[in-house]
Amino acid sequence: MLKSALPVYLASKSPRRKKLLKLLINDFKTLELEYDENFIDHEDPAKMVRKLALEKLSVAEKQIEKGIIITADTIVVINGVILGKPTTKKEAMEMLKKLSGKTHTVYTGFSIFNTKRKIVKTGFEKTQVTFRKLEMSEIRDYVKTGASLDKAGAYGIQDDIGAVFIKRIDGCYYNVVGLPLSKLYQSLKKIL
Repeated sequence: MLKSALPVYLASKSPRRKKLLKLLINDFKTLELEYDENFIDHEDPAKMVRKLALEKLSVAEKQIEKGIIITADTIVVINGVILGKPTTKKEAMEMLKKLSGKTHTVYTGFSIFNTKRKIVKTGFEKTQVTFRKLEMSEIRDYVKTGASLDKAGAYGIQDDIGAVFIKRIDGCYYNVVGLPLSKLYQSLKKIL
């Protein structure tokens, strides 16, 4: 478990990110950001998630005087098209239909800022996820639960139902949940 002399802040509303960060740092606070994510299809996804994490960092640093700030952003990419969080149940169903029976890539970018040392670290992780062929009734039932509306690509690998959509993953499981723990841990060790 990592320790910090400065207060640590996770700038995220995601309950999944909060739970994952608890595995690395026991004592941290959360900041809720109001931030509009702008995606550009066919832009380099790794570059985009790092850029989004840095933009969130610039918003978050205005809320605190000193500390360690952690931000992250996750996107799902299939055939060059970026899938963020769906805004409606209809959009969630369309996303899940696109992912059905295919392989997509999950990218998570993160940024860490030490306000005292004025050091910023950024990184990203990517993971290949293959869905099995989904039945329309499965998609409808999952979307009805509301679980698809706050997740990139309209699914959660950690969800009871969303987990059974996945045939295989190649890469970091925690990245798909929303925080690439191994890479984040290595970066935090350098910045604390």
